[in-house]
Parts: sequence; C-alpha cells; structure tokens
Amino acid sequence: MNVDILWSKFLDSIKDDLSSLSFSTWFQDTKLYRIEDNNAYIVVPMPIHKKHLMDNYSELINNRLIEITGNSYELVFILKEEISGLEFEEEQKVEENVNVQDVDKPKIYNSTNLKRKYLFDNFIVGNSNKFAHAAALSVAENPGNMYNPLFLYGNSGLGKTHLMHAIGNYIVDNSKKRVLYVTSDQFIQDFIGINKKDENDTNFNYVDFFKNKYRNIDVLLIDDIQFLGGASKTQQEFFHTFNTLYNDSKQIIISSDRSPDDLKLLEDRLRTRFCWGLTVNIFPPDFNLKMEIIKKKIIAGNFEKEIPEDVIEYIASNIGPDVRQLEGSITRLIAYSTIMGGADINLDLAIEALKDFISKGMGEKNDIQRIQKIVSEYFQISVEDIRSKKRSSNISFPRQIAMYLCRVITGESFPKIGTEFGGKDHSTVMHSVEKIETERKVNKDLNNIIEKLKDDIGIVQK
Repeated sequence: MNVDILWSKFLDSIKDDLSSLSFSTWFQDTKLYRIEDNNAYIVVPMPIHKKHLMDNYSELINNRLIEITGNSYELVFILKEEISGLEFEEEQKVEENVNVQDVDKPKIYNSTNLKRKYLFDNFIVGNSNKFAHAAALSVAENPGNMYNPLFLYGNSGLGKTHLMHAIGNYIVDNSKKRVLYVTSDQFIQDFIGINKKDENDTNFNYVDFFKNKYRNIDVLLIDDIQFLGGASKTQQEFFHTFNTLYNDSKQIIISSDRSPDDLKLLEDRLRTRFCWGLTVNIFPPDFNLKMEIIKKKIIAGNFEKEIPEDVIEYIASNIGPDVRQLEGSITRLIAYSTIMGGADINLDLAIEALKDFISKGMGEKNDIQRIQKIVSEYFQISVEDIRSKKRSSNISFPRQIAMYLCRVITGESFPKIGTEFGGKDHSTVMHSVEKIETERKVNKDLNNIIEKLKDDIGIVQK
C-alpha cells in the first residue's frame, strides 16, 4: 500500500477521536514519509510536534496503524529538513510483510475497541458527574447484575465516552469477561455487511461474524445511540441483540446526547428497554471542576512552560463545558506560545491566543457586558473606563457596583467576572461584592441606586 494512502486512512480514522483544534494543530500537516525496518518515519512541521506527538499520541498512532496494517512500528518523528540525512532503500513503499486487513472479508472478532487512556483513575469527579461516576463504577465492579442497562446521557464533551471506556477497561483488567465497545455508526456498518456475498455467493460468513461479534460477548458498550434514529432495520437488529444479551444477563451500557424519552426517532420498544436499568444524566461541569480538569490536562501534557493560575481561571471562565474544548484550548495556547517564538504564557497571551476560541456566551448579548454598559451610562463614564485599571473614585466605585450586580444578577463565578473587567483577580471581585453588600445595609442612597440599575438592566436574576 502506498504510504500516502496509508496515512490518509490513518488521518481519517482519528478525526472523530480528537477535537478539531487538536487534529488541525498536531496532525493536519503531518505526513508518513516511509516505513522501513519496522520504523514508521513521520514528517512533522515543527520541533514541538516531535515531543508532543510522542508523549501524548504515540499509543493512538500505533494502535491505528496496527488496525490498518496488522503490524506494530517504532515511531520516528522527523522534520522535512532532516530527510536528506536519512538513508533508505531505493523503493519507497510499505514493506512487503505488512498485512493490510481487508474489511470486506469476514474475520474472527477479538478486539474490545477500548482506549486504554480512559480509566476511572484519570476521570475527574465533581458535583456534576459524581453520580454518573459512582453508577459506572458499580456496573464495572458487578457487570450484568447492577443497573442493566446503564444509560448515560448528556451533551457532547461531558465525559460519557470516557466513562464507557473506563467501565470496559476495568472489567477487562479485573475479569475474563469479553467486552466490546462500538459506536452506533459501527453497529450500522456491521449490520449492512450482513447483506454482502462471499465467494460462494452466500452471506453466511458475514451473519456468523456479526452474531459472534455482538452476541458472543459479556459486555456491550454502544456509544451515541441517537444515530440509530432513521435506520429502522438496524433498530430491529439492535432490538434482538439487546434482548439476547439482556436475557443472558450480559451487561449493556449505552450513551446518548439526550434522554431515552427524547429519542423520538427510535422505536418505543427500544426506548422502553433503555429505561429498564438506570438512566443517568451527566451535567456540565461547574467552574471548580473545569479548573481541576484543566490542571490535570496540563500535568498530563507535561508541557515545558508553566501555565499561571490566572490563565487557568481565564480558560475555565470563558471556554464552554466541553472537556474536548478545554483540552483544545490548552493545546492552542501552547502552540501559540511556540509560534510566537517561545513567548511566556500570561493572561495577555491567553486572551490573544484564544480570542477566536472562547464560547459564544462572550458575545454582545453577554449579561455582564450589558450590565457594564448600563452602569457606565448611569455614572457617565465609558465602558473602557470601567474595565480599566484606573483607581480614581469616580471610576472605582461604579466598577465595584457593576461587579456586585454581575455577581447577584448573573451568578457568574468571580474569576469570569474578573476576566470581563480587564482581567481583574477573582479576589478583587470578591472584595467589591462584599464591600457593596456591607454598604447597602447602612446606605439608603446606595440601595436606591442599586434598585434603579436593576430596573434598567431588566435581567431576571439567575
């Protein structure tokens, strides 16, 4: 197989496993130069890619190359200018002993599809996901007997897939049970394969392969079940697969971006079965959990540069709840620092690097910005003044009032409010809120001002 075709297959296979930013930053500009002597030579654009890809993605790269070619390789990351210093045989192609698997041929299925990087040990638990974590661990410790099926649902990027792989890895590590993780799309593709004909013009081999893969197992984990909607024949097959496994006390774990009741495109008999066990909603992480997630990602990334606390607070305050986006923002920040000649990472650099990456909640309809505008107009100062570092009383007092109103009306975190006020420290915001709260108890005029501003703002308190 030509190395360009092989690498194209590899890139297509990892796109769904990475955020778009991580893929574009670390893989988009890579190229497989050649495979020789069991070494895979991969051309990367910058020196930072060598270390980052080896430290963070070597397992992913190797696993996918094994799936595509059947062989394991030593990864060698090189720059384009380093190619001339390498010595190879004349012919540039994948070695003859590479056995590229033909997906059209039936085979005995013995892969779990589990990703070893997703474990209970590195799943960060907070108030929003602790129930889901506990339920998942209970199932992992006693599959087939606790909460069958387990149905996890929530928005994309909240940890459903991580928990599913963690369950599977725990069971594999602590038992001899046969585990299979698939996406609903893979289930559909395998079901379509039943209609293929082999060399004897029959489909018996494919039917046997399908049944062996999905029914001769102890634990089935199927991700993104919502994508079965509209595939009526596949739903029928999944219904029978579900019944077979359930009646044999085999564990079923399902994930979706919505609750069973909201899966309107699925058959009623399926949605009813999804509720037989335990249904768990994973909620978006709060500020504190996002801070923990970011810090753990930084530690795991083993970055050469230190990321200050105020930068971490900025990311947690401004990036949405999607864990992949949080991870992607760190990657973007590190890459931006490198591109800028190894510039020190500080709040100003983070604001510049992530200006096109922050959540839509920071747009013109942002409640905090609306409050700033109304308070500035009331005190006849500019919004720029209220966000500035100026300390004159005619600016600092309105700023304190604005911070107070942002806190009591929007309920946003102190760090996020501080970020909107020119990168103020969260302790500054806390001091302002406490000061206004205290003065309101004894200052009738201040009370009247606050109430007037609340009426002008016209935002229902959260």
